[in-house]
Amino acid sequence: MVKEMSDRHHDTLLRFVKLINLIMLTIPFAAAWMGYYADRTWAPYYAKGNYLIIALFLIIYATYGQIYEAFLVSVNRISEMVYSQGLAVLISDGIMYLVCWLLTKHLPRLWPLLLVFAVQLVLAGIWSVCAHHWYFYAFPPRRTGVIYDSRQGMEQLLEEYRLDVKFDVLCTASISECMENGMEILKQINTVFLCGIHSHDRNIILKYCVKHGITVYVIPRIGDVLMSGAKPVHMMHLPMLRVGRYNPPIEYLALKRFMDIFFSGLALILLSPIFLITSIAIKATDGGPVFYRQCRLTKNGKEFDVLKFRSMRVDAEKDGIARLSTGVKDDRVTPVGKFIRKCRLDELPQLINILKGEMTIVGPRPERPEIAEQYEKELPEFSLRLQAKAGLTGYAQVHGKYNTTPYDKLQMDLMYISKPSFWEDVRIIFATIKILFLPESTDGIKEGQTSAMESEEKQEKIIEIEKMGNIKDGTSSVSVESRSGMIGVGVGAK
Repeated sequence: MVKEMSDRHHDTLLRFVKLINLIMLTIPFAAAWMGYYADRTWAPYYAKGNYLIIALFLIIYATYGQIYEAFLVSVNRISEMVYSQGLAVLISDGIMYLVCWLLTKHLPRLWPLLLVFAVQLVLAGIWSVCAHHWYFYAFPPRRTGVIYDSRQGMEQLLEEYRLDVKFDVLCTASISECMENGMEILKQINTVFLCGIHSHDRNIILKYCVKHGITVYVIPRIGDVLMSGAKPVHMMHLPMLRVGRYNPPIEYLALKRFMDIFFSGLALILLSPIFLITSIAIKATDGGPVFYRQCRLTKNGKEFDVLKFRSMRVDAEKDGIARLSTGVKDDRVTPVGKFIRKCRLDELPQLINILKGEMTIVGPRPERPEIAEQYEKELPEFSLRLQAKAGLTGYAQVHGKYNTTPYDKLQMDLMYISKPSFWEDVRIIFATIKILFLPESTDGIKEGQTSAMESEEKQEKIIEIEKMGNIKDGTSSVSVESRSGMIGVGVGAK
């Protein structure tokens, strides 16, 4: 009961603080609307109409703030909150400028909204600093325990992401130690992380934690992710969960294809000047081809040639070994290639793949057959991501990084596949805008690796063999770091 009241108090205060943010960042727009734009509309509103416009801004900002996780005081760093709120108000101000345009029937002046945006950024910074310091003063770090089986390193990961200010790890134990001691380890903590625990032991701990008011964070296994999309049914007077292969409603697929055609076609027209300039720059660099074609896998393992602007040298893989990029330090990347990668321009030609129906806007990113074959040798479930058509962006791209381990990418892709939804597609599209300007989303794998799954020991062996000239292809066995090594997004790959 005490635990329940404490959590309710925590959540209520957080909601109040977030409401303050909504009001703070709405006030500058309200001032600009009431003081400038309202009197210049074609048919000025009465008071209630003006309040409706202001409320519309608040709703739009709150929606994009949720999409960009702008109010996560307990998790995000101050800079992350300011960035997310800035992006949310930028889009909100832009939408409201279009509303002003429609209401005035001529192009209104932009400078009032630019001034509003500058003030909003300052207010976002002030709120983020104050909210961050208030939260960690009012709510000390939670007494935390880590129980692991096949995945270790949660305490290091919490420290790396600076979440040790929220979670004070007091104890770490294997699942066998926890079970042998009769849950004694859980009695002095109020939060526990379960890392790679098998379902039988995990369920015992879950029931204990729920009974005693302990918050649980579960890092799932593949089976758990598949179960997340289960449909509740009742048969023979019994509750059941029905799990099947990816099979979304026909109306969802039809709407998804319509949106693919419409937006890819529109983008190709609007971005045609950028296509031309980029093509000229690439051609002028070394005289090589403008586009880079590469065999990739899409739904049900079907192969197709993905199109990209060429960002590497023509002989980048002259030895025939499939290698992932090591990031900005990759010496195979041309000077023009570094720029177009940083601005994500190299991905634009995939709009043609989308228009042709080979790809979709949102879906699992297409993998190369050679690399997929490597992954599947140690991770047979990797082929499950081929249930859906490959996409330009996806759940794993929004919530992971380039060097996120294949096991974790697979789980994120399966989370998307398990619950197909048009609104989830829309959310991922807008969330993609946020990561476009985050350099960590394109971190490369460790220099010299041919894939994100190779351990350092394995890589050293491959380098030795390469020096001897004995490597014929890139399909040798690999190890899955997510199963046996360090936990986390990109930690094992850095």
